[in-house]
Amino acid sequence: MFLRRPSIYAGPVVATLAAAVLVPQVGSAATTPPPARTGAASVGSGAAGVDTSGPYGSMRRTGSAAVALTFDDGPDPKVTPQLLDLLKQQRVKATFCLTGWRARDHPAIVRRIAAEGHTLCNHSWQHLEDLGKRDVATIRKDLEATTRSIQRAVPGVPVQYFRAPYGNFTARLNATARESGMTPLSWNVDDQSWMSKEYGKGSAMVQHIVGVVQKNTRQGSIVLGHDMAKPWTVTAYRTLLPWLRQRFQLIPLPVHTIRVPSALAERLRARKPVRPANG
Repeated sequence: MFLRRPSIYAGPVVATLAAAVLVPQVGSAATTPPPARTGAASVGSGAAGVDTSGPYGSMRRTGSAAVALTFDDGPDPKVTPQLLDLLKQQRVKATFCLTGWRARDHPAIVRRIAAEGHTLCNHSWQHLEDLGKRDVATIRKDLEATTRSIQRAVPGVPVQYFRAPYGNFTARLNATARESGMTPLSWNVDDQSWMSKEYGKGSAMVQHIVGVVQKNTRQGSIVLGHDMAKPWTVTAYRTLLPWLRQRFQLIPLPVHTIRVPSALAERLRARKPVRPANG
């Protein structure tokens, strides 16, 4: 939506890059209207038990009984710190899907997200609605620039998930994300925090978010939320976090490491800023 580790990350990680490099891989555990189930989406589990039931084989369930909260489009200099305060108070870890240019502009918030044990996810450089229709070179440039922006703030931090802008997954976009070491990340519960035109920005919006999440969350759910320019998200989750904790285990999406080919290692080694088209 436009505007739309299991362990705490304790500090910078120095990655060794030679013929191969260690990058994240999904473990077996594990805005925007919901993305349409179109195209050649596979159903069930992929490699290592990873759920692939989302659009074009993207991940839409955690693969376990645990529930994962995800927040898109930040970091927001006002709302994201408030949300982090709330998550810390409630002892909940989540997954933050960051846009590259905002990560570039707010590196201290990116560092805090990582330091407090949340998982970082690539949400593209600037949230282009048609990114999945661009050529492979353009997509790769966008995704790699976003990961570099996050990792310049937190050197060595794993960025192993990618969420398509607006949930507009395509076969080309998902394949390029996987080639860059990331798992395409969808969702199966949309908290609809992006629907301010319909519900406003006050109590009605908050009540709607609470109702949607309480009605639809089940074991294994991945919940889509938003922190960018949406202060009502913080208000809604003040109610939701205690309710969810009583019923589910709440997890950040897990990250692991694997060896990848040297060609990818060379791209990941490059630290020069790369600005995508129109970035």
